[in-house]
Amino acid sequence: MDKPKIWLSSPHMGGNEKQYVDDAFSSNWIAPLGPNVTGFENDIVSYLSNEVHVGALSSGTAALHLGLILLDVKPGDEVLCQSMTFSASANPIVYLGAKPIFIDSEKDTWNICPEALETAIKDRIAKGKKPKVIIAVHLYGMPYKVKEIRAIADKYEIPILEDSAEALGSSFEGQKCGTFGDISVLSFNGNKIITTSGGGAIVSKEKKHIEKAVFLSTQARDNAPHYQHSEIGYNYRMSNICAGIGRGQMEVLDKHVSLRREMHSFYKSIFKEIEEASLFSEFNENYFSNFWLSTIIFNDTKKNPEELRLLFEKENIETRPLWKPMHLQPIFKHAPYYGGNISETLFKNGLCLPSGSNLLVRDKERIKECLNNYF
Repeated sequence: MDKPKIWLSSPHMGGNEKQYVDDAFSSNWIAPLGPNVTGFENDIVSYLSNEVHVGALSSGTAALHLGLILLDVKPGDEVLCQSMTFSASANPIVYLGAKPIFIDSEKDTWNICPEALETAIKDRIAKGKKPKVIIAVHLYGMPYKVKEIRAIADKYEIPILEDSAEALGSSFEGQKCGTFGDISVLSFNGNKIITTSGGGAIVSKEKKHIEKAVFLSTQARDNAPHYQHSEIGYNYRMSNICAGIGRGQMEVLDKHVSLRREMHSFYKSIFKEIEEASLFSEFNENYFSNFWLSTIIFNDTKKNPEELRLLFEKENIETRPLWKPMHLQPIFKHAPYYGGNISETLFKNGLCLPSGSNLLVRDKERIKECLNNYF
């Protein structure tokens, strides 16, 4: 194929990442720890504010795993989890021998439905098993219904593990996503709003949580001159090299958010003339999305997202279906599910469009031409 590839969401370097990495090489801080790790954590704390503490880890999945451990999830426990999400939100539940209970979405934010969530909690309690944790996800950068979910969590005294992997730079009522959970997680995977090539972070207002997470992430080594271990640990700490990339990326985070939102505005100008599909946007002014991915929902049954995806593919442009809900996944087919068919309908009728902060004018022209040709 002779046309250049347009990716869904590719890494976008800002310029100073290499300097931080070069500094690590020149000072021989190649080991897992070093000044870039501390600096990166401080950068995130400064950005999120709200009196949080941060631990930099090897992935967002590692952060979710440790978050569940810190919230005392044990084998046999039940964890409530948004069904429409990436599998990394749910897999760590199973790592611990716990049982996922999946919850449908609501139509305003596509995130965990408060009504279905409370129905699930009441039913699980009636069955003799009070859920241990609620995993709520800010899907595609759109904040979930923060007030409603927090009210339910407080009512039943169940902590929230906030999956903000896709939502760094998003906010609700001016407060940054990543600060709403009892414990929260971030991701810096290669396709995220900023990247450390691979990496994540765990966030909490409780300093003791982050101290314990860092302890567990470095193989749970006891304070002794020899190698002594009283708990099972993990090799989950972020490296000084990856953290150096992260330091450079933090310098351009706000710019990347602005550019992603510009991509969303670009699509808004196109879809205002199209009746067969709708662009997913904030439903009121309290929600500020980073629009990590711009997504559409088809309204016309005569057209469908797979046809459009294949058309884009023919033009060497990457698009992707929305997340397939966890309760539809073969591995989770026996897991309990509460709600209706909103997440299923979104999956059936939705498509993620190229959304990178580094897309060029000529890329946008090719995307627009494909959309206009199809619709």
